[in-house]
Amino acid sequence: MLLNVKRTPGEKLADGLILVLVVAITIAILYPLLFVLFASLSDPRRIWDSPLLLYPAGFNLDSYAKVFENKDMWSGYANTLLYTFVGTAINIVMTVLGAYPLSRKKFYGKSLFTLLFAFTMFFGGGLIPVYLVNKQLGLLNTMWALVLPGAISAYNMIIMRTYFQTRIPDELEESAYVDGCNDFRLLYKIVLPLSMPIIAVMVLFYGVGHWNSYFDAMIYLTDRGKFPLQLILREILVQNDFKEMAGISVGGEYADQMIVKEGLKYAVVVLSALPLLILYPMLSKFFEKGILVGAIKG
Repeated sequence: MLLNVKRTPGEKLADGLILVLVVAITIAILYPLLFVLFASLSDPRRIWDSPLLLYPAGFNLDSYAKVFENKDMWSGYANTLLYTFVGTAINIVMTVLGAYPLSRKKFYGKSLFTLLFAFTMFFGGGLIPVYLVNKQLGLLNTMWALVLPGAISAYNMIIMRTYFQTRIPDELEESAYVDGCNDFRLLYKIVLPLSMPIIAVMVLFYGVGHWNSYFDAMIYLTDRGKFPLQLILREILVQNDFKEMAGISVGGEYADQMIVKEGLKYAVVVLSALPLLILYPMLSKFFEKGILVGAIKG
């Protein structure tokens, strides 16, 4: 039986204030994204006339056309997709292989190994020693310099270990051993199918990290054909290197050059963020089940 509880005026006022606050925060978060999208679809000459765009001002796709004509953008996209796919696959495999043994009670010495992993979260060798190690291994100017040094994150591994401890019961493991499973078959047949939420979250964490990474590429890569997308965007947005993309001449009118640059900036930002905007909604349903259970043991 449902009871119709009458809310007091104070409770209704609090609900209204909370609703207004949520709407204001939502607008504050969404509007910068919408502004960039609307500006990328607008006539660059009219962007300056509307400081607060609520819709595309003079619908125009010339900025996107110029971006798509640039070969560096295409090669950067292809390289970033490759680095993200390979790097994330390596990260997931290494994290699972590190987290699962540490989650089992019968694994002696797991506390010591956990301590050693946690030690790396606070102390590191520094940029120069890491660079010299990669150089001695022959990884410079290769894809492996971007994906192997960060093959595992101790923080993510601890989250996954906690998930295994709380969501994979010992009784299930024991019954699998009785049925003849070995450790690898148990991991592949039972543990991984039950751990899709945390694996999906790890895919998102690692994938976003690889997609947005540019510093490692700036340090280790010298061949421009291997540059990831973020390094190309750095040249465009930070160093204002638009000459090849926009066809700007040195003697051209300065005002016209600035107008063309403004439209291109917004277009390249939208194109670079588009894959992540598509990926987030697909994996968002796993966040509560994966992160909260993996971060809190109980």
